[in-house]
Amino acid sequence: MYKSVFKPLLFLLSPEKAHNFSTTSFGILSQIPILSALIKKSLSYENANLRTSLFGIEFPNPVGLAAGFDKDGTYINSFSKLGFGFYEVGTVTPLAQIGNDKPRLFRLPKDEALINRMGFNNGGVDTLVRELKKVRNRKNIIIGGNIGKNKLTPNDKAVDDYLICFRKLFDYVDYFVVNVSSPNTPGLRSLQEKGPLSHILKTLQEENYRKETAKPILLKIAPDLTEGQLDDIIDIVKETNLAGIIATNTTIDRNLKETSEKDVESIGNGGLSGKPIADKSTKVISYIYKHSKGEIPIIGVGGINSAEEALRKLEAGASLIQIYSGLIYEGPFLIKRIKKALSAR
Repeated sequence: MYKSVFKPLLFLLSPEKAHNFSTTSFGILSQIPILSALIKKSLSYENANLRTSLFGIEFPNPVGLAAGFDKDGTYINSFSKLGFGFYEVGTVTPLAQIGNDKPRLFRLPKDEALINRMGFNNGGVDTLVRELKKVRNRKNIIIGGNIGKNKLTPNDKAVDDYLICFRKLFDYVDYFVVNVSSPNTPGLRSLQEKGPLSHILKTLQEENYRKETAKPILLKIAPDLTEGQLDDIIDIVKETNLAGIIATNTTIDRNLKETSEKDVESIGNGGLSGKPIADKSTKVISYIYKHSKGEIPIIGVGGINSAEEALRKLEAGASLIQIYSGLIYEGPFLIKRIKKALSAR
């Protein structure tokens, strides 16, 4: 029904308006008891063999919602009915920021892809904390906090922004993700270089170990890194005793099969996600898994639009997966299809 009815209607709206309309509408409808029960019944699929234990957390299933879909944690109570095993909120920054100028989100339907240059638009970490305090049934919902730096914060002060977000979110999330890989904040990706990245991660881990019980910290990386840079990432993750890696963020590559070069150029800058990034992200997962000898847990994300692609990510070395663009093109039943396929395997 999604692909035949709802998707054509949503695609009449601009991508950002469609996102806001669909999430808000679903949030309202899911609060109506009879509709809430119907949604849960039609979308839920649980099986004991889907349970996954990773970095000290028990996940009810390995299919998560990627960061960026619910930046401020507004819809966790609603999305909990979709059957995700975990939810990642953010990217959040210390101060609220409006992000880049609109339009900043674009569909490439022929390639089942998106290009975005949102620019870490979010209400700030205090807003996220307020929303997380409203989450019901908290013990049964795994939440990750994806943290970044404000656009105006210079890179030599970036660690301060990450620390602020880490401290304020610590009591409200189950794990953290350090985002230094978005292509839409000027200069951010340079923080993936060995020196600045080591400094940020070591500082966060020092703060983490001061807590009574430390929490898992993961690093989200770009799919555009060279093998040498990936080797550096592997070394840094091991040296800082990080819990794992999320591979990958969006790409600045424009290797598209169906969309014309003219249409792509008219869109301009931004990170590409969706089907065209699938192979690239899977190759990164495989490289990390093989060169770390399977010692670094990986959450795979990028181009998962089918159960088959989800299985490819897991076979390449991922322990958990996340989806985003696949929801736009396939709808919420994608979650159930993936879980059924994983259960059968």
